Amino acid sequence: MPSADSPVVFVVSHDRARADLLVPVLGQAEVFAIPDAETLLREAHVHPPAVALLYADTRGVPLAEVLPLLRQRAELAGTYWLAVGSAGLGALLAAGADALISDATPPEALALQVRALLARAARHRELEGRIGQLQRRLETWEHEERVRDQLVHMLVHDLKNPIAAVMGLLEVVEDDDRVPDDTRELVKVAHDETQHLLHLAVNMLDVRKIQAGKMHLRPELVFSPMFEEVIEQACGDVGSGLRDRHIGVEVAPNLSPTRADPDILRRIFANLISNALKHTTTGGLIQIQVRQAEDETQITVRDDGEGIPADDLPNLFAAFEQSRLTLHGRFDTGMGLAFCKLAVEEHGGHIWAESERGHGSTFIFTLPLAQDSEDDDFVELLN
Repeated sequence: MPSADSPVVFVVSHDRARADLLVPVLGQAEVFAIPDAETLLREAHVHPPAVALLYADTRGVPLAEVLPLLRQRAELAGTYWLAVGSAGLGALLAAGADALISDATPPEALALQVRALLARAARHRELEGRIGQLQRRLETWEHEERVRDQLVHMLVHDLKNPIAAVMGLLEVVEDDDRVPDDTRELVKVAHDETQHLLHLAVNMLDVRKIQAGKMHLRPELVFSPMFEEVIEQACGDVGSGLRDRHIGVEVAPNLSPTRADPDILRRIFANLISNALKHTTTGGLIQIQVRQAEDETQITVRDDGEGIPADDLPNLFAAFEQSRLTLHGRFDTGMGLAFCKLAVEEHGGHIWAESERGHGSTFIFTLPLAQDSEDDDFVELLN
């Protein structure tokens, strides 16, 4: 039996003396004398060799007939096959032998060739081990990702319905004339916080979807009137907190059409407007501008709030990477901005922020214009 650390070398020949001559000059390898092809098939399954010397004059079933079968075995993927002889080597080479050598080669020279092949086999085993480790790590990571996705999906879907129900009940109470003004103000705060929780949950799910490539856009041609409509809807999504802010919207007329998913675009606007709301005080100014810049549409959301510390800017769009305390005592997880970045890039655009501490912040993102062929299709549809 070979030791666990010793490589196995097969000498396949009807002449056992060939194996015996190789043993003293080969060193630590375990040398097996294999008399014929049938024995080779059996022993290779029991003790996979690192190197096998195939003598072309071996009697019985030609080795060239069994070598293709051996090369198909997974456990022999790292085996090197050395054809030895003075005739019949071409058939062995065609059958898959890795190298050829004359049977007149002295044992010392033959041992050098075998050692070189053993070194290759050792490197092959080492690489296989590393690949196996990487594969196991990848499988572990994929399993953790699946579990994380399932957990996020479950949490969000389990949370959305009760949160929506709570918001509906709070709206009923807020609109009730019998509720005192001070209580109505508390209800309003509760409603806004509940809406924030809902946005956080939905953003969390959508960030995971985009990262996993599972969010499929439904793009349309977006013109100036649709931008105005989407912004109005986004302001409604942000909630009653905007009543205490001055909102300015400027959409350039006759914009070239932009290809975008209106629902996702609405979510991007809502997150950026909500971010501006959280970092401005009562009476603060939030300005939204949509204009055309060369071959793209540029959207700007600017506020006159507290501004962003320079240290926060590099990781501003990374979820959970930055947690800035807002003016309203709430920590910002960055999930909404992470969604904006992924969603804008999914459209083929890009997003960035400019800010100076104490002088407000400006978020700019761009979207590519529709292609000429899409414009022509739209004109044909109108006609």
